[in-house]
Order: sequence, then structure tokens, then C-alpha cells
Amino acid sequence: MRSCNLKTTIYFEGNALSRLAALEYKTVFIIADPFAVSSGLIQAVTKHLEAAQIEYTVYSDVVPDPSVEKVVAGVNALLREKAPCLIAVGGGSAIDLAKSVRLFAHNLHPDYTPYFIAIPTTSGTGSEVTSFAVITDTQENIKHALIDDFLLPNEAILDVEMVKSVPASIAADTGMDVMAHALEAYVSTEADYFSDMYAEKATSLCKHYLVRSYHYPKTHENKAREKMHIASCFAGVAFNTVSLGICHSIAHQLGAQFHIPHGRANAIALPNVIAFNAEITEKTFVLSNPSPCVSKYANMSRRIGLIAYDDIACVKSLAYFIRSMQIEMGMPVRVRDAIPEVSIDEYESKLDAMAEAALLDRCTETNPRVPTKADIIELFREIW
Repeated sequence: MRSCNLKTTIYFEGNALSRLAALEYKTVFIIADPFAVSSGLIQAVTKHLEAAQIEYTVYSDVVPDPSVEKVVAGVNALLREKAPCLIAVGGGSAIDLAKSVRLFAHNLHPDYTPYFIAIPTTSGTGSEVTSFAVITDTQENIKHALIDDFLLPNEAILDVEMVKSVPASIAADTGMDVMAHALEAYVSTEADYFSDMYAEKATSLCKHYLVRSYHYPKTHENKAREKMHIASCFAGVAFNTVSLGICHSIAHQLGAQFHIPHGRANAIALPNVIAFNAEITEKTFVLSNPSPCVSKYANMSRRIGLIAYDDIACVKSLAYFIRSMQIEMGMPVRVRDAIPEVSIDEYESKLDAMAEAALLDRCTETNPRVPTKADIIELFREIW
């Protein structure tokens, strides 16, 4: 027996942020990334609170890939006020920090369960609808995935005003993260009818709107940014129920060891992971006993309009299209392009540890093809 629980109430379109004026709480604690504060973007949130005479505190000690130390500091700040409502404003790092802070504050004080609202300012992580959070152990250079239903926000507010100012390069990185979320959820060993539905729609939206969202600073096409914001949420719903795969396991290590932005690392690895899972190379034209994920990748390829003459050609077409989008958006397609300051020798010296950590990553458990340590090392070498 399977189940699908969609617990987060989602507000979207039509000035969705106005929902904040209807909150029943007298005080709220806001965890926001520093850019949201310095740019004035936070005012799109606070003006509704002020209109409703809701007092608020803004906490912005947020950094990319939040560390254990930042979580501890955030817990202490939240517990000093014990506001009945917590609002996260920012990208995946700010929302992940807020999730972790809320979880550990509750663990320390079980009677304290602040109502939790997530307002994403990027279209990528889907963190506003997931029970996942990633925090970094800076001592060991390892990212830890937290998985707990308590991490799931009570509400998510998707307002295009919050993503209009996102630079093109960030839109590319986060958008490719959406694509990776959707495709990994689609071929997950736990995939089901419901996750497939959200993954298919998210991938289709990426196909039609990701590059257009990247070009937003020139075109000012609100529709593209809005569609990618929805795609991010759909992909989050998909992978929250069925998890991900080794593309994310690899990306987590590239982020922890070399600080490559998460979506960028996913984009670099994704075409190679598709080929690995499908057991297809450039020279493959026939598979005597194809994996079930071959037909799923092929089906997704056809659904988004990448028609080819058979399943193998469709899988190749999907991988090629992903690489083409990267190139169109000026993204690095190899690890060495993303970190030109790192030598091949330094990279090689970390492969063993990265492969070990990737195998232990929770995302690896649901990858459609069970990898060995040697497989992971070879993938790291392929993408160098």
C-alpha cells in the first residue's frame, strides 16, 4: 500500500504575498538571506505584516550551504523570542536553515512548535514543499541531509515578485536543479503515479521556460519566471515523496569539497548520470535487456517533445538537450570549467572520500541503478 500526503498549503499567483496580512499571529520571526534584506526585497514581505500590525524580527545570519554552527546560532536566536510563527525568506539555504532551526528548537523545547511559512526567492530547490534540509559539517567538508516530516512548511507562498530580480546565472543554476529534481524523482525506485505526474509537468515547464527565464533580464518576461517558480514547487512535491538519485549524491560532494553551486553541480552531472542509469554510451544502439528506467527516460523525452526513433535514441536526445540548455545559458559543462583554480591532482586526491560519502548519501538509496564505489569514482572522472 502506498500513500501520498500533500500537507503544505500553497499560495500562488495574484499577489500571493497578501496572504501574510491575514495571519492571526501578533509576532513573527523571519529568517532571511542577507541579499533579501540588503536589496530591500524583504519589504515585499514586511509591508503586509506592518499593514496587519504584526510585529516582526528579521534574522539574516544566513550563508550558502548553512553550517552546523549557523544552525546552532539560529536556534539560540529563535528560542530567545519564541515567536509563534516562523517565516523563511530566501533561496534554498535560507529555507534549509529555517527548517533546521525550527526542528532543533522543537527538539530542545517539545512544547514549542512555531507555525512555519516558506517564501522562496529562487526557483530551484523546491524546499518550500519538502521535508528535507541540507546542512554542512565544515570540519569534515560533508553535507548532511536531514529528513523529517517536521521540516515540512505549513505554508508556501509563491509570488513572482520575489524572483524577478534573480540574476540570469542564478536562474540557470536553480533552474537546472529543478530539472534534476524532476528527472531523478521520475526514475526513482520509489516513483509512483502521483510523483510521476508532478515530475512530468515540472520537466515540461523547464523545457519551455527555463532558457526564457534565464533571458528575463533582457526580455522581462514575467511568465517565464512565474512558470519556473511553479516548476520548482512541482519538482519539490515529486521528490519529497520518492526521493532522488546519485546525481544529487554527486552534486552534494562537489558542493561540500569545491563549493560548486548545487544546481550547477547537478547540471554538470545529470547527462552522465542519465547515461549511467540507462547503461547507454554514445555507441549504444541496442540493449538486450534494458533497465526499466530506459523506457521512463524515453517517455519523458517524448512528453517534452524530443521525438526520436526508439527508446535509446530518446534517452540520448534527453541527455543532449540538457547539455544544450547548459550551453545556451553559458553554464560550465565540466567540473574543471566550474573550478578552474583546482588542479586535476587535487581533484583526484578527493575522489575516494567523495565516492564513499556519495554512496552513503540518502539520495543514493533510490537511484534506479545500484552503483559501486568504482562506478561513482568513474562518474566523477567522466565529469571532470
